Amino acid sequence: MTFVAGERIIMGIDPGTTVMGYSMLRIVNNRPSLLAMGVIDLRKISDHYDRLHRIFERTLSLIDEFHPAELAIEAPFFGKNVQSMLKLGRGQGVAMAAALHRNMEITEYAPLKIKMAITGNGKASKEQVAEMLRRILNIPAEDMQSRLDATDALGAALCHFYQTNRPVTDKKYRGWKDFVEKNKDKVVR
Repeated sequence: MTFVAGERIIMGIDPGTTVMGYSMLRIVNNRPSLLAMGVIDLRKISDHYDRLHRIFERTLSLIDEFHPAELAIEAPFFGKNVQSMLKLGRGQGVAMAAALHRNMEITEYAPLKIKMAITGNGKASKEQVAEMLRRILNIPAEDMQSRLDATDALGAALCHFYQTNRPVTDKKYRGWKDFVEKNKDKVVR
């Protein structure tokens, strides 16, 4: 794999202990493009601890292959099944430990925030998010993954790009009135 000066690679992960989605988003000249996406299918591994070990190993191998500097990971949502939440949290933690092992920055995003960033609708379906990602990143339909875990991971990576690509400013505003008050010389009345 060749690297371009000023290139930035963001890894996205949709954690899971049965299927974990991953993606790599390449940023060159401030333009995002898909580098890779897929899933780690853990359904054939019966032992939970063996699944966690596989998540760690596979996450490390993806990091070593693509060399991302940042990890955007979907935060677990609160469900009714405590056992499922515990397993999901363990899977997320193991993926995060692999990223920390390679000195990567980690940022968690709530599913609602990712959906808002990609579609403008926090209640968008996984299919709507996948289609919007396909359009935004100009991904041919035949290159889209059938498993939505992969596109969820890509959504986390693109959300991170959007969140971290804002111009840096030391000014903080509490609304439009505050903005106008602090920028009187730039506002036309």
